[in-house]
Amino acid sequence: MSKTKTSFFCQNCGAQSGKWIGKCPSCNEWNTYVEEVIQKGDDERQKGLGSSKQRATKPLRISEIEQSGEIRIALSDKELNRVLGGGVVPGSVVLFGGEPGIGKSTLMLQVALQQKNIKTLYISGEESEQQIRMRADRMGNKNEDCYILSETSTQNIFKQIEMLEPNLVIVDSIQTMYSAHIDSAPGSISQVRECTADLLRYAKESGTPVFLIGHITKDGMLAGPKVLEHMVDTVLQFEGDRHHIYRLLRTLKNRFGSTNELGIYEMTGIGLREVSNPSEILITAREEAMSGVAIATMMEGARPMLIEIQTLVSSAVYGTPQRTATGFDAKRLSMLLAVLEKRCGFKLGVKDVFLNIAGGIKVEDPAIDLAVICATLSSSEDIPISQKFCFAAEVGLSGEIRPVSRIESRISEAEKLGFEQIFISKYNLKGLNQKNFGIKITSVAKVEDVFRLLFG
Repeated sequence: MSKTKTSFFCQNCGAQSGKWIGKCPSCNEWNTYVEEVIQKGDDERQKGLGSSKQRATKPLRISEIEQSGEIRIALSDKELNRVLGGGVVPGSVVLFGGEPGIGKSTLMLQVALQQKNIKTLYISGEESEQQIRMRADRMGNKNEDCYILSETSTQNIFKQIEMLEPNLVIVDSIQTMYSAHIDSAPGSISQVRECTADLLRYAKESGTPVFLIGHITKDGMLAGPKVLEHMVDTVLQFEGDRHHIYRLLRTLKNRFGSTNELGIYEMTGIGLREVSNPSEILITAREEAMSGVAIATMMEGARPMLIEIQTLVSSAVYGTPQRTATGFDAKRLSMLLAVLEKRCGFKLGVKDVFLNIAGGIKVEDPAIDLAVICATLSSSEDIPISQKFCFAAEVGLSGEIRPVSRIESRISEAEKLGFEQIFISKYNLKGLNQKNFGIKITSVAKVEDVFRLLFG
């Protein structure tokens, strides 16, 4: 009978040591050594694991592998389906991360309660069954096929899984799980990696999809070893400001689909509501036009959205003008202001400029550059822009209006929401059939052309 062996590894460079040391001699980093299991005892290997549904382990030709008729399991949550690429793949492991209090447990419990005719097991290591029942009653969802298990020991969990044989397993959270094979506290790197490996083995052997809720560190990274993200099939990031009602679900990794999709939710008193048309929510409905406001068309992956850019330009009270941007890159704002001053002659260097993306979302699409410039000029000249105008173009350092990708999707989204005119780069007209759109398409080449068309 072999004995379980452990060693200490540096989480920064991977150096190995037989005992814990404070400073790594290889990379000179402090407090990076953690204990890892390098060999388990013979009597402990595979203990408590396994499933009655075992797959063949012999090698097969790729042509001999039988493909199941139903490749994906469609979930009741359309936004989650969109982010996963059309549903969850049987046997896949999905890691679901986010900040504390952002709504991870609420969303996963909603998914468990909304699945009809699918036996779902929700395993919680953070809440009792009574607390979960209170949350489910508040949501107003009832499902007889949803089972709740409050347990942290993986050995006991696999015993219950073998008896219940669920079609979907949700673990909340992986940092609270504990394996008796590892002599360390729950949440440690060894425990997280071992428990994830056990659940991954179960998912692949039984074909049951598994969702793992994971904590994140203060740096915004998923807690635990970096290998955790390599082990799972899909990594989802749930983000948003707790002071705003909107939550964004992004894909950081997806072996079975695109990583460009985005899901949007609205936090309500009874849970998270799917937002099927975010453009109507992110644009403020007002009766009269106001200066400093412009509408931009942006792309979040393959999803077109219209957002509202709000800019305020005022005289600088202090010696150094302020440049403040919320939801937008402040350095890019400074670059666009420099373009306006150098190429167009607007004296904005002595004025304060404040920019805000309505709705509390963060935007990285360069296609909103033209809308930012137009909103800034509108506020500076105190001339409102028509509420029926929108913009989709990037601005270069020489003041030229550059083309953007997927211009057809942006134009179609603007037309669908009732806009009458969209400003794009003239270089986007190549290959674009304007007869397919009912909206007026105005092409511009330089920032001066836009200013002349909007403000005369």
